Amino acid sequence: MSTAPHPARLPAHAAAEELLARILYAEAGARPVRAIEALACLALNRARAVLACAEARTRFAGDAAPETLARALIAVLRAPFQFPVRHASHARHALFSAPIEGDPALAVCRRIAGRAMLGALPDPTGNALLWHDALHLPGWALGRVPSAELGGLSFYRLEG
Repeated sequence: MSTAPHPARLPAHAAAEELLARILYAEAGARPVRAIEALACLALNRARAVLACAEARTRFAGDAAPETLARALIAVLRAPFQFPVRHASHARHALFSAPIEGDPALAVCRRIAGRAMLGALPDPTGNALLWHDALHLPGWALGRVPSAELGGLSFYRLEG
């Protein structure tokens, strides 16, 4: 059972950090640390893009118009279709909604989320905004060359 506070009951920075940690844990917690760090950087890349342009707000944040990086990250992490584990039908949704306290992988993901929020993670993705599990090639990735492949995750920059 989870004893950590629910992200919705925390101040924006702490909520963004906990929400990111939960998504990292459910999406990539069993992967190498570099893959988890890369996914954290991708989420922050999207949040920065949301702050910078309206097109990114539509694409990555469901048209939310946040004013801070923490709020932009929350908007990105909550937006539909961005991180599959948020959907109740996903096989690992339970790890997102009720993380296993005491799991070393959750502790790693929380440390990475904290470092990401502080801007202390170098971005191994090359400013990627798109990603997928390397075992499944989505249609949008056909013909694209990843900017990075780490721990079974593929990352891509947007063209243009």
